[in-house]
Amino acid sequence: MAAYRSDLLLMTQWAERAGLTGPSEVTRIGLRRYLAYLQTRRYARHSVARSVSAMRRYFRWARRSGLVATDPTLRLTAAGHGARLPRVLNSAELSTLLDEPPSRVTADPDAVRHRDDAVLELLYGSGLRVSEVCGLGLGDVDLVRAVVTVWGKGAKQRQVPLSAPAVEAVEVWCERYRISMAGPQTPPDALFINRVGRRLGPRDVRRLLDRRAANPTHPHALRHSFATHLLDGGADLRVVQELLGHSSLATTQLYTHVSKERLRHVHAASHPRA
Repeated sequence: MAAYRSDLLLMTQWAERAGLTGPSEVTRIGLRRYLAYLQTRRYARHSVARSVSAMRRYFRWARRSGLVATDPTLRLTAAGHGARLPRVLNSAELSTLLDEPPSRVTADPDAVRHRDDAVLELLYGSGLRVSEVCGLGLGDVDLVRAVVTVWGKGAKQRQVPLSAPAVEAVEVWCERYRISMAGPQTPPDALFINRVGRRLGPRDVRRLLDRRAANPTHPHALRHSFATHLLDGGADLRVVQELLGHSSLATTQLYTHVSKERLRHVHAASHPRA
């Protein structure tokens, strides 16, 4: 009950800021706008669903009590509003990851540091999924053409451009350091391997980020950042869809909301009359 009271208090405060003076002025469209507001504030799916439940209980009571003529929560759902927007790394976080790792990372062997550099450049520079990076073979990377061939979800193949830093990092790893980490258990075609010589796995990548990131960071955040920064820079949505390997454009459209929200924050923080 305490959680429901907290949810209703938050909704009431939002309604007051919107100029509403009582429950009779609340409409279903207004409540949908409130759910959109919760989404922009990065509320978790279960928190939004609980808020909807709390509002339904309140307005059922208000309808029985004669405070409202109609229940604005009828046919109101949390669908499309519950998921968190993907987190996008800022320039300082990216700099720490890619250019200036924390001092403790310098204690790693050179091979590990250069492998990590190459992995991170592929995650951010090409927007690959962690599973795609871990599954890469030596023949999947064409450093001359600056292209990587990826097998994505549903065994769908796509080619993604490599950034200049990614080309350099992968080249250094392959030509100078990969052999020093290889062992009897190393798959001959694996592009990336871990400290015991096996193919690099998703857990290895998460540990990599734990060492390198200034703040707790999920590997997928680099893919989110890749997509959002492309859209911020004016890239076409369908091009981003192809680069990410999304079968549906609707999946990629999530990043347009992230991009717009980032622009609103920049405007609010920077413009003197925002």
